[in-house]
Amino acid sequence: MGRQWGHAMRAAEQAGCVVSASRAGQPEEGSWSCSGVILSRSPGLVLCHGGIFTPFLRAGSEALTAASAAFLPGDSCGDDLRLYVQWGPTAASPAGQAERDRLGLSTPQCSGPEPGPTARSRGRPLQPPRPAELLLLLSCPTFRDHFARLFRGEAAEQWRFASGAPDDLSEDDEEDQLRALGWFALLRVRPGSAAAKEDAEERGEALAVAPLGAIPKGAPLLACGSPFGAFCPDIFLNTLSRGVLSNTAGPLLLTDARCLPGTEGGGVFAARPAGALVALVAAPLCWKAREWVGLTLLCAAAPLLRAARAALVRLRPDSAALATQLPLEVGAPRGLSLLDPRLPWAAAAVLVECGTVWGSGVAVAPHLVVTCRHVAPREAARVLVRSTIPKSAAVWGRVVFATREMSPYDIAVVHLEKELAGVPLPVPAEHFHEGEAVSVVGFGVFGQACGPSVTSGILSAVVHVDSTPVMLQTTCAVHGGSSGGPLFSTRTGNLLGIVASNTRDNNTGATYPHLNFSIPITVLQPALQRYRETGGLCGLRQLDHAAEPVRVVWRLQRPLAEAPRSKL
Repeated sequence: MGRQWGHAMRAAEQAGCVVSASRAGQPEEGSWSCSGVILSRSPGLVLCHGGIFTPFLRAGSEALTAASAAFLPGDSCGDDLRLYVQWGPTAASPAGQAERDRLGLSTPQCSGPEPGPTARSRGRPLQPPRPAELLLLLSCPTFRDHFARLFRGEAAEQWRFASGAPDDLSEDDEEDQLRALGWFALLRVRPGSAAAKEDAEERGEALAVAPLGAIPKGAPLLACGSPFGAFCPDIFLNTLSRGVLSNTAGPLLLTDARCLPGTEGGGVFAARPAGALVALVAAPLCWKAREWVGLTLLCAAAPLLRAARAALVRLRPDSAALATQLPLEVGAPRGLSLLDPRLPWAAAAVLVECGTVWGSGVAVAPHLVVTCRHVAPREAARVLVRSTIPKSAAVWGRVVFATREMSPYDIAVVHLEKELAGVPLPVPAEHFHEGEAVSVVGFGVFGQACGPSVTSGILSAVVHVDSTPVMLQTTCAVHGGSSGGPLFSTRTGNLLGIVASNTRDNNTGATYPHLNFSIPITVLQPALQRYRETGGLCGLRQLDHAAEPVRVVWRLQRPLAEAPRSKL
């Protein structure tokens, strides 16, 4: 995965684990499981998602939504709760191997013959599951405040945060998951004597935590979790997914790293600071208007650990000593909402408001913004443009050109009344390379509430007509509100195109955020250059007269190889 990921991968492998919960003596009721992060091996402290504990709460899941509930002690769950933690292989010490052989512990294989004395994770022996105790359930109040601000109110009915499709869960189960969304659990592992010695010998590198605000938008992240929880850990344990920090609202973070049910509670690590724990997965699947958003909801690790320290000190004196064993923060915060300074071109993305309609755009000249026609459809219409540099600066402009509805190119050009001061202007690309890393910057999902989001992917296809690029296809997550936003080359920062649409299945109505289309900047650049130099619109007007093969491409139709023959 590249040299920059070495420390993050090592930290993820050392810290990743899976946690399972069940009722003593009641195997017929099944078990609940999620991913977790090993904060310390000696003593064994683990942080995981709190959702798996809702069936065991004495007062029911309503206890999680009490106004004063910042944490709950371990005895808030019933006495029949049984917890086990399992993690990946370490260099097996003789004491640890002897302990496993003595107990005859193993993890069942998913299929095939009867397993041997140890299960294997990608060819290496797994550690046996170890019993653990629940120290406390805790939440981050600031996370819950930001969540309520962003996902409640008028848009509340559109959003779902479930471990499966909305149709797969009952209303009670979905309500329990929503109540537990911002809750996590601190566990203490109960090792045997040999296991304790093994842990002391193999403590490894100390886990470092990134301070809140230390990771800017667009910075690369590595998510580590176990899809489907405790199911087949020899296959799924510590599965990695790479993405970027897409957006932030205090300790509420979003990433486009793709996670699955069971990865709740898994750790998300930064490439810089090297291998630092940034956040824990709060909800791997987000649904908006019954459509998968393609983003993962995170809770920043630093405020969670600060809350854990405070709760441990308050609970009882013997727990206070554990607070000193929690990992420390490294580095200094930059300040939230800042884009990654390695991506200066991302600041060229702007919010475009035309009456009640809003979308994204990109500044291509000090007085010029390009967006989509369906964002600013009427020529001469007044448009408000908001940039992030300086923060929330607003400039009025006028639509000087918008393609007709019959045009395959969905483009509008806005001339601003004054310059967008301080906004870096991107360099237009001249060539496109399939497979290259790309980024989309736009105001999808949240609009202007949190500034622009950054999503990453690759340029998956370049569609040509007569050897001329007419459409770019990417795997970046694109949502409503991203239309008109810029598509950049992550490596060079050059502007590749303007986001025009994602895909929709006409039979089911489903949209696919990771399959989307952009208009190549090479289609627009000559006409934009002519307008900047002369003020003439002739070049832009030519976009309405694209050849029929271009229209066929943008209608997502297959060109006919030859003229159809008459049946008469």
